[in-house]
Amino acid sequence: MRPALERPARVPRVAVYAPMKPPDHSTPSGDRTIARLTFVALRLAGAEPHLASRLVLRDGAGDPERQAALIDAATQEAERLIAAYRPAPPDAWLTYHSYYKAPDLLGPRVTGALGLPYAISEPSVSPRRRIGPWAAFAEASDRALAAADRLFWTTERDRPALEAAGHGARLHPLPAFIEVRPAGAMGRPAQTPARLLTVAMMRPGDKAESYRRLAAALPHLHTDWRLQIVGDGPEADAIRALFAPVADRVMWLGAIDQPEALRALYAGADALVWPGVGEGVGLVWLEAQAAAVPVVAEDGPAARSLVAGRRVAPAGDPISFARAIERALADRPDLSRLAWEHVSASHSLKAAARTLGRWLDAVPVQGRIQ
Repeated sequence: MRPALERPARVPRVAVYAPMKPPDHSTPSGDRTIARLTFVALRLAGAEPHLASRLVLRDGAGDPERQAALIDAATQEAERLIAAYRPAPPDAWLTYHSYYKAPDLLGPRVTGALGLPYAISEPSVSPRRRIGPWAAFAEASDRALAAADRLFWTTERDRPALEAAGHGARLHPLPAFIEVRPAGAMGRPAQTPARLLTVAMMRPGDKAESYRRLAAALPHLHTDWRLQIVGDGPEADAIRALFAPVADRVMWLGAIDQPEALRALYAGADALVWPGVGEGVGLVWLEAQAAAVPVVAEDGPAARSLVAGRRVAPAGDPISFARAIERALADRPDLSRLAWEHVSASHSLKAAARTLGRWLDAVPVQGRIQ
């Protein structure tokens, strides 16, 4: 791998694209955070990344007309990029996240025209979406994955479908990653009352359902507790109503987009409590553990991979979730150390940079990966 402190004579230039949400998007989310951290990891790996395009290609509603319009816009953007890059093309192209709602419509065209190595991180395959309102986008995402030289899978949930689609030879693991700093609260016991924390957007679907399950579990706690909730969104009023039976113990902090402010909240928490219904990457679980905060989640592929100490409860069982919270609080000194060590070893920027560095070592100055 090219170490960041011993850069080669020619630093590889990498075009980076995030079709779902560019790293400078105004709305905070886990996807935006990972897009930003991808730039950091590439620099640590010894590359010089730049943002290829800010074109957003997400269709969350399954609107074929919108998809057709976005395909037209992507065709024009790809032609612009090909013309702009042709005199001095980058050495490689990396797309973060291509799937049926936000396929990479630029990478295959640009890299095909210029003969560039092409990789996708966090790809996914959804065979059932090839029929229905997202059919055009699902097929486009499949074409992007087929065109890529390397596919960095992130979650165990996605890997079986990627292998079944015949991508096995090009699959490489790249676990979700975050910045990990020394943790000052490591090993301390839980406070009284226990300080619980939740950080999540308030959107319809899985997020709202996770809030519902958390609200159902809290009345079953046998310990004294207070909960701080960071988040906002279209379901805010409905979600607040869910916590009415325990309203005197809940503090609503709204959306917080300042990393240092969030780190301070994590540092003061005894446990992060988030069921994580349908969670893919589970970035908030990693952020908490990077601050040496135990995590309590519902059982699922992402939680099994990301949550240290396996403090996971059966899905949809509020009493079991409450008992898992109590066990995490009781075991906090050991769990906080385990959480930080787990993230540091497997989900840090340095770990991601090592993986991306091995890819860069295989990237020639011209032509595709052999």
